[in-house]
Amino acid sequence: MSWEAVIGLEIHVQLATRSKIFSGASTAYGASPNAQACNIDLGLPGVLPVLNEQAVEMAVRFGLAIGAQINLHSIFDRKNYFYADLPKGYQISQFETPIVGEGSITITPETGSPRTVGITRAHLEEDAGKSIHDLYSGQTAIDLNRTGTPLLEVVSEPDMRTAQEASAYFRQIHTLARYIGICDGNLAEGSMRCDANVSVRPSGLAEFGERTEIKNINSFRFVEQAIEHEIARQIDVLESGGKIHRETRLYDPDKDETRSMRSKELSNDYRYFPDPDLMPLNISEEFVAQVRGTLPELPHARCQRYCDDLGLPAGDAETISSDIDRATYFDQTIEAGASPKQAANWLMGELSAYLNRHATDIADSPVTPTQMAQLIQRIEDGTLSSKTAKTLFDALWEAGADNSAGTRVDALIDSLNLAQVSDDGALTQIIDDLITANPKQFEELRGGKDKMLGFFVGQVMKATQGKANPQQVNEIIRSKL
Repeated sequence: MSWEAVIGLEIHVQLATRSKIFSGASTAYGASPNAQACNIDLGLPGVLPVLNEQAVEMAVRFGLAIGAQINLHSIFDRKNYFYADLPKGYQISQFETPIVGEGSITITPETGSPRTVGITRAHLEEDAGKSIHDLYSGQTAIDLNRTGTPLLEVVSEPDMRTAQEASAYFRQIHTLARYIGICDGNLAEGSMRCDANVSVRPSGLAEFGERTEIKNINSFRFVEQAIEHEIARQIDVLESGGKIHRETRLYDPDKDETRSMRSKELSNDYRYFPDPDLMPLNISEEFVAQVRGTLPELPHARCQRYCDDLGLPAGDAETISSDIDRATYFDQTIEAGASPKQAANWLMGELSAYLNRHATDIADSPVTPTQMAQLIQRIEDGTLSSKTAKTLFDALWEAGADNSAGTRVDALIDSLNLAQVSDDGALTQIIDDLITANPKQFEELRGGKDKMLGFFVGQVMKATQGKANPQQVNEIIRSKL
């Protein structure tokens, strides 16, 4: 039998506010356990939550970025369940009336065609604490620092059919959240994580199969692996005559398997009701318009601009625009005078290789956009060859620690003696000497053996330590024929 997967994701975006959603406690990462959980976060008797306005603004910003309906009236609810890392015994969330309604986003998986994924809703809620199971033998430790951290939960429609599409969707939401400045996107620190709802059905059948939920995946690669494994597991169960049970599962990347955690709750199990300590949230059209005015150029528009205005190939434009820091670096390099295509080549080539080798983010690159632009300009005006340009780049990278004063590119070219040899007289003398020393090879070149041209050019570059202008060398050798 042929099977089709049906996939939906619930992505939890940790909003980049300095304080929590209902209290003034800090959201900074890395504090000592339980040092940032205040009385409101702990739900102590007599305390009252106060909504963080910046979290509301960020939710609206996301809704506008995906073309969603913004609900001017929304309600906070209590979602009741009992875990050790939820000190109040309930989570403040939004259920029937969220702040962001229906929207959509277009994805392009590595294999396959572009697909529009519907977004059902995006609602504000508070995070729970963190259970740590491997710190003490036989015991679970609880860190409540994360309790009350503002989250925007983005719920997709079940519109994805492959694990690759789900991974592309997760990446796209990650890119968008960073572009509009609502999340730092640090997956390792849990700033963004997702739950995957997966079911399978016979191909061509309209009715959905029973689904399972894979909880708390915080890696693009793990999303793909977990879903692929779960699809294969469900197909194997059904083809063996078994039945899929609605449950919550955990993905173990070390064993590449999903394991059952517990039966999956339904919405009725949470006994939602409006939170009596929080008034309904009412925002104005003016507030929405004000937030709309703060939206930056979004990834798709930026990619289109790179193609239409700068003439970049679609692949280059998509690669650069897919990361806000990379796109910002590229734009600043262009503004400093570099040609777009050369800037793209260096950014995706030499710079990317150095960043990967040194595990450095492009926002922290020791080579600044201005220096990159000057380097490219010196290639284009003939001062540097491709070889000496790489030598200069390496020197700029090494000098990067002292970039507070700014390492001058031209001064470094002079001090390292990297300028191309473009003196006709000097190059002609070197070439004459090589012809005299290699008469047989020159006669072969004169006789039409073109690969001998490469031999002579190589010898000139060797004699000049790579600083000869290759085009000029070619012209002089051909004139000798």
